Amino acid sequence: MLRKPWELSFPAEPREVAGLRRVVRLHLKLWGLPRQSEVAQLCVSEMVTNVIRHVGPGTPTKIRLSMNETYLRIEVSDSNPHALPSLTTDGPDPESGRGLMLVEGTADRWGVLLGTDHKVTWCEIATDLVAPDGHGGGARVERAESMISLYGAVASSPAANASRLATAVGKEAAVDLIVDLLHWIEAHGYDADDVLDAAQMRYDAGL
Repeated sequence: MLRKPWELSFPAEPREVAGLRRVVRLHLKLWGLPRQSEVAQLCVSEMVTNVIRHVGPGTPTKIRLSMNETYLRIEVSDSNPHALPSLTTDGPDPESGRGLMLVEGTADRWGVLLGTDHKVTWCEIATDLVAPDGHGGGARVERAESMISLYGAVASSPAANASRLATAVGKEAAVDLIVDLLHWIEAHGYDADDVLDAAQMRYDAGL
């Protein structure tokens, strides 16, 4: 799965935060990284809220998602290199500005890069990927990959014997295979419910 860097420019306003969280959640789903979504959304909220509180509402801001080896990297840049992020906990509202305490506590690492006319606040979140363009999910996804490859090879072989494909398997083995495939579907950024619905429709139609 190719995960190209993605970025979005926006004005740093409180009303933008919820939308940014949704966009990040959807983007990580497409990247096959749903397990990192909750932490990523929290970090985006806190970093953008810091811009709003310490630089000012309406500040031109940019968010960027990329991969740093097997870490998900989130960058929030603004045009003020002097208003540095603050590790404070003032504010009872989760989106009203508790500083970067939650980022420090949930991300694996974070920091600030200063330029002459801008700064970048960044954080990185660990994944279970084996390579930046690989897939997550662990052993289940690996097994599903192998089964899909094997099924494709057998189905495309002119010498394939239908009886070999129809070999009986135990109920628990079949359930385990379906679970592996659902993990594979999620790891590749697809919606498991959509795929199950499509499979049910084909099954009902006798396809």
